[in-house]
Amino acid sequence: MEPVTKLYLVDQRGERVFGEGPFRLLQAVEDTGSLRGAAQSMHMAYTKALKMLRRVEQEVGYPLTQRSVGGRDGGGSRLTEEGKELLSRYERYRDRCQAANRRIYQEIFCAQREEAPADYGEPGEG
Repeated sequence: MEPVTKLYLVDQRGERVFGEGPFRLLQAVEDTGSLRGAAQSMHMAYTKALKMLRRVEQEVGYPLTQRSVGGRDGGGSRLTEEGKELLSRYERYRDRCQAANRRIYQEIFCAQREEAPADYGEPGEG
């Protein structure tokens, strides 16, 4: 067995707003230079990606991407400084939660193994 940490942030009503999905989407926007490209790289419909992005922006109260309209150079999207900061903070928070979860798991489950006898014998013995 091993611990798994599933982390997401919720709004006032307890509805999910931000977690690994939006985090990976925003990373992909930065990598691909467009929301459409990011959605495609995640095998996600563009409309779903746009809805996800707008939902997070509505909750945090600031734009996460800076969009440029298509044209000769094709337009695209880049993360705003606030968007980059959100990714950085979430990543640090997620990593620290995962590390804490692993420590707690080790403390509770692995200490138990050290206390148990090494050989339980054959079934029916004892």
